[in-house]
Amino acid sequence: MREIAASSVPRLSVKGYFVCLGGIIWREALRFLNQRGRFFAALVRPLVWLFIFAAGFRAVLGVSIIPPYETYVLYEVYVTPGLVAMIQLFNGLQSSLGMVYDREVGAMRILLVSPFPRPFLLFAKLLAGVLVSLLQVYVFLGIAWFWEVEAPVGGYLLLLPVLVLTGLMLGAIGLVLSSVFRQLENFASVMNFVIFPMFFASSALYPLWRMREASPLLYDICRLNPFTYAVEAIRFALYGQLEWSALAVVAAVMGLFLGLAFLAYNPSKGLMARRGGPSSA
Repeated sequence: MREIAASSVPRLSVKGYFVCLGGIIWREALRFLNQRGRFFAALVRPLVWLFIFAAGFRAVLGVSIIPPYETYVLYEVYVTPGLVAMIQLFNGLQSSLGMVYDREVGAMRILLVSPFPRPFLLFAKLLAGVLVSLLQVYVFLGIAWFWEVEAPVGGYLLLLPVLVLTGLMLGAIGLVLSSVFRQLENFASVMNFVIFPMFFASSALYPLWRMREASPLLYDICRLNPFTYAVEAIRFALYGQLEWSALAVVAAVMGLFLGLAFLAYNPSKGLMARRGGPSSA
């Protein structure tokens, strides 16, 4: 009987994997295009910080010469990489919020019981969300360029693979959270307990040396925050440099949370199976 059951399972070709990946990415792109409010909402938050918050603090918060900057920079120049990471953070958790709905009544409910391996499906969903965030990031950087936040042309190109890595890390964190909650209301409330602490307790708004002067405890929290390393990786890449230590931390955290997400969505061992989700089907 086992041999018959095994022989009845269709073998998936490499082309089949690419078709599935393309379908998931295309579906995410169509959803993004149909939800134009989501695009503008993703830009409003960082633009408000850049045009209002940063402009107001320009006179009182000067940034000394610290890598990767070769001279004194205005505060809005310093804060821009943190706002780029904020776009990816919001997008990653919004994509995971959609996963909470999709796995119950949406397309992912069907895909999760398809012959494709679950780790592949989860990674494809994650990658699709990251690709959508890239458009938001570069539109924001284009607007910031008119606000005299300019970076070398090579920096915009080097930034692309770094954004993919940081987006995968932040999206993987959201994916793990989506495996714990079955209702949109609960997950939406938890987002506020994740986004704001990660954003404020990092180097997105202030250099770490200022944090250390203000509070050694807060400085230690910022150093343990993976969002800090995502911000620094983006900051250096935007100015044509690679911060290898930050990239290593981002890659390690991404691997850790991807492993946790794959385990959580495992039909026999994960949280979804214990909660009676679609994985138990």
